Amino acid sequence: MADETRTIMTAPAADPAPLGLAAFALTTFLLSAANAGWMTSASGDAWLGYAFAYGGLGQLLAGMWEFRNRNVFGATAFSTYGGFWIGLGLWALLVAPTAGPKAGKDVAWILLAFAIFNTYMLLWSTMVNTAIFAVFLTLEATEVVLFIGNFAANANIVKIGGYVGILTALCAWYASAAGVGNGVAGRVVLPVGQPFVKQSS
Repeated sequence: MADETRTIMTAPAADPAPLGLAAFALTTFLLSAANAGWMTSASGDAWLGYAFAYGGLGQLLAGMWEFRNRNVFGATAFSTYGGFWIGLGLWALLVAPTAGPKAGKDVAWILLAFAIFNTYMLLWSTMVNTAIFAVFLTLEATEVVLFIGNFAANANIVKIGGYVGILTALCAWYASAAGVGNGVAGRVVLPVGQPFVKQSS
């Protein structure tokens, strides 16, 4: 019986990065608006459901599709921050109600851990493009400021972190909009800038 060699062709997946960036942006915006004190007429927990459904699940799915596209940076970033939002949502539901005054310290340690992760992702983002670098740069600042504010139990520093987080969300929304617009148009509609460091071919 002759051996048969078959080549199975799979259709390319659409770029999942705009979805992941949009999911990250919206959830970050909601939590940052609460931290900045904008939600004075709301409970301040509008972010919680979206931590699971959009920032969590949406980013996690985007990360899995980035594995399909062999994009190690996107896969690592989206999967990690999808896990961040799901984990933060679970902490808010299961731990925070009984944590008392130590809740802020919990958040501080969580943010410190993710700031460490974000530091090397910020470094590697210099090889992607300027828009993505801006997302990770502002996110680094957000995590550091919020870590300090929560550890010191200083509401004013947390409020500053909220404003920096809103800037992070805007950067991520821009990068998402550029990915959608440029992909649909087949040309550059919104520029994302060149990488600062060229990848070796």
